[in-house]
Parts: sequence; C-alpha cells; structure tokens
Amino acid sequence: MDATPSTRPAADATNDPTYEPPGSRAVDGTMFPPDSVLGEFVPSERFRPDGRPVGALRDQLYRIPNLANAAHVLGIWLQSVGVIALARWWGNPVGWVIAFLMCGRAMVRFAILMHEASHRLLFSNRRANDLVGKWLIAYPVFTPIEAYRRGHMAHHREEFGPREPDIAFYRGYPISPRSWWRKMRRDALGVSGWKNLKALIMATRSSTARPVVLRILATQVVMFALLWAVGGQWWVWPVFWLLPWMTVWRVLNRLRAVAEHGGLGASPDRRVTTHHVRQSQLAKFVFVPFNTGYHLAHHVDIGVPFSKLPALQAALESEGYIQPGLAWPNYRTLWRHAHSGSTQAGAPSSS
Repeated sequence: MDATPSTRPAADATNDPTYEPPGSRAVDGTMFPPDSVLGEFVPSERFRPDGRPVGALRDQLYRIPNLANAAHVLGIWLQSVGVIALARWWGNPVGWVIAFLMCGRAMVRFAILMHEASHRLLFSNRRANDLVGKWLIAYPVFTPIEAYRRGHMAHHREEFGPREPDIAFYRGYPISPRSWWRKMRRDALGVSGWKNLKALIMATRSSTARPVVLRILATQVVMFALLWAVGGQWWVWPVFWLLPWMTVWRVLNRLRAVAEHGGLGASPDRRVTTHHVRQSQLAKFVFVPFNTGYHLAHHVDIGVPFSKLPALQAALESEGYIQPGLAWPNYRTLWRHAHSGSTQAGAPSSS
C-alpha cells in the first residue's frame, strides 16, 4: 500500500490557475500533498537520501539536554498542581473551570514528555530516563509506557503499515462534517475516555499486564492523596485529574493525531506519511508543546531530541527536503480540510 504518484491523485498545478499548494488545501478529495511541492531530494554531505542527518550535524542534533529536560519534568508538575492550588486560593468558580481546562492541557504535556522517554531521549542515562518516564510521567496519566513504546516503535518502522497501532486515528480523511463532530462529541463527553479506562481496568485480568496496571493504579492513589491535600477536597482527583484525562485530553489528542498523519498513507517518503504544519505560539501552548508540532522532522529522524527538532527542520528547509508550499499554514486549515468530505467519505472507525 505504497502511496506513490501512481496511487495518489495527481495535482494539476500547471493547468489550473486557481491551484493552491497544500498550505491552503491538499490534492482534491485527499489529504496528500501534490507532487509539485515534493520534488526530488538530492543527498549531500550533511544528509542521507531519506533526509536523515549525518556527520557533524547528526552529532550536534543528537545531544540530549539533560538539565533542561529535568526542568521540563519539574515544570509540568508545578503547573499541574499549581493551577489547582491557585483555584483553591482564589475560591471563585471561574478559577475551578480554568483549572479543569489547564489540567486537560497538562495531560498533553505529560504525554509528550512520555513520548520523549519512550524514545529514550529524555535523559542520556537510560535508567534515569526509564524511571522518570514511568513513575513521574507515564503512570500519573494512566499510560503503560512499556506497551506504548512497543506500539510506537511499530508506528515509526512503517507508518500506515500492518502493525500501525493508531490507524483508526488516521484513516479515511477527509471525512464528513457529521462524522467529524460525532468523533469530537465522543471525546468531549468522555465516551472515548471511558473506553480506554475500562480497557486499563480489564487488563488486571492479564497476568502479563497486571504488574504494570497495578503500578499505574498505585500511582493514582498517590495522586488522589496529593490533590486532596492541595485542593482541600476529596473530589479534586476525579474532577480535576481523571475527568480532564477522559475529556479535554481526548479532544486535544485526536486533533493532534489528525494533524500529524490524518488521511495520508504508507510510503518510504516521510513527506507523504506525515503532515507539516506551520507552528504558532497558541498551538504550542495548547496542544503541541515541546516542539511536537515539528512532526515531519521527528519522523525523518527519531533520534533527534525534541529541543533540536526546529534546527533539524530549518536544515531540511535549507537543503530543499522541505520545499515551499509543503506546509499547511495553520492547524485550522488542516482540520477544516479533514472534515470537508462527503457523507460517504471516510472509513469506519471505532476511535
């Protein structure tokens, strides 16, 4: 299922004076970039044919900033607990609403640092990387990082391949507006979250999964006590931790997943498997923190820590791997196109 020019709709940029690059829209009826903005990449002394850096550039980009990442881990905890403490101090219902939304945003930040730990790029010391990744990042947000790592590496070996763990998030776009808002409602109302929570609880029946699930549940007991102490009420954990994970986080996670790979297909060319979206400060603040929005650069070389992804992208642009017109101008444009399909568009999905 290789998405090559012979299997993708061809773009007719020369014969259509109204044609616009995928920054405005993709090839009609698809999410694929037109061939006109891909071009043949010529390797150099700094880059392999697949876009991966080599030599001195690779060595520079592969350095893991241990102290900065330790500060990021501390920062997400201070933000998460701090907004609840501030809401309690303020004593205004508006503060509790803000805290609820900010805790949903915090789940995104935990997830991205967990993703970094799964690549073993959080700390150069593997033991420190795995201990912090498990106990301070993944388990607090209900994630068995051991299983996540296995599935995520399958994702990187072949996007849209037979072992793709998140295919339900990516396939079938553009979908109809009706299908799009149905997915959003399921996420926002906790239906998708309950499905995931139930699967986690049911995993206690498996002798293989049980030890990890019990560690996650034990971490949640600690979270319950911590947030009760900070918020002053027993219901702080279910309302400001469990519920944002089941609702706000689900919406943000789906939006990000669509923006990363929605509607694309298998190919050795990462520009065909992964969207490239121009970054804004608002997007970085809400749902693509820690440079995760530089997702094409990440898929070009998964050994580059998130702090170096903007530098890798800039180098890829200067070398011509990322050409003008490949990028969507913002996330709104991409999402608008993602739900511009007909009523029949889109493959059935359980996610």
